[in-house]
Amino acid sequence: MKLRVLLVISLILMVALPVMAMKVIMVTDVGGLGDKSFNDGTWEGIVKASDFLGLEKEVVQSKEQSDYIPNLSNAAKEADIIFGVGFMMADALYKVAPQFPDTYFIGIDIDPIENMPDNVATYLFKEQEGAFLVGYVVAAMTKTNMVGFVGGIPIPPVERFRYGYEAGIRVYEELHGKTISMLQGYTMDFNDPKKGKDLALAQFAEGADIVFHASGACGNGVIEAAAEKGEGFFAVGVDVDQDYMAPGRVLTSSVKRVDMASYQAVMSIALGTFEPGTKTLGIKDEGVGISPMKYTKDVVGPIILSEIEFLREQIKAGTIVAPDTQEKLDAFVVPAIALP
Repeated sequence: MKLRVLLVISLILMVALPVMAMKVIMVTDVGGLGDKSFNDGTWEGIVKASDFLGLEKEVVQSKEQSDYIPNLSNAAKEADIIFGVGFMMADALYKVAPQFPDTYFIGIDIDPIENMPDNVATYLFKEQEGAFLVGYVVAAMTKTNMVGFVGGIPIPPVERFRYGYEAGIRVYEELHGKTISMLQGYTMDFNDPKKGKDLALAQFAEGADIVFHASGACGNGVIEAAAEKGEGFFAVGVDVDQDYMAPGRVLTSSVKRVDMASYQAVMSIALGTFEPGTKTLGIKDEGVGISPMKYTKDVVGPIILSEIEFLREQIKAGTIVAPDTQEKLDAFVVPAIALP
């Protein structure tokens, strides 16, 4: 529904809005463009909104964390809208933004602070909700009853993927009488596919047949590992629909609509409806979810697909609350639900 409303607004704007002389700059984290995940997804939304409005756009790559402040500061001297992308850019964004009160700063995956500057809006996601559905599918599809998780750096957004994943697995275990073990490891990096591949291969060697990654470009290596292992082995993608990267070997993807967030942010400024503060997007907002499994839905089968739709509605209604902290995961109790 929300996406349809945005489309209608966009069509109205196409006629009503004058050409705007504005510039948007996205300052990346060290991962940068080309990750086929978080950064690429955010940029996709910026491109869509900027092209629609006729705005100038640019990407500034951060090669190391010491680049964050100078990159944001220099960008603010020449652009009207600045995106800071990634949890680790939070301190830099909140330091730079007050120095440029006439410039809009948008943070993706950046937590709020007390006394948020009036020119800053940030977007967070309920990663645990999409990952919950992924965990349920993975639990249904594992043949070895052992699955894996490859994280990048264990920052809160990455960990929320893991919490939801584990909770979804638990629900399947409880409802279907299955016991599943989970291996987990971290690359401590978001930009090295080899680290992801090596970790995934190690988990496959230990008996896992499906590995979910939340590791940025490192996950490209996880997908490559599943493709090399071949039939009987799967990777699970993250942030954007990564199923296409190895058709049939990527079981599904936990989708996080960073593209929708960046698009909405630019459009809100164009519409004059910008509001500072933090917006958190979940399944109810169509901000997270699960890929349509274009290449694997026949393998997954109609029963599991229908159960996933049922669980999605349960999360939307609040009947199921996917945990977003380790403490909530430890205390998570499978709700009394009856599958369709």
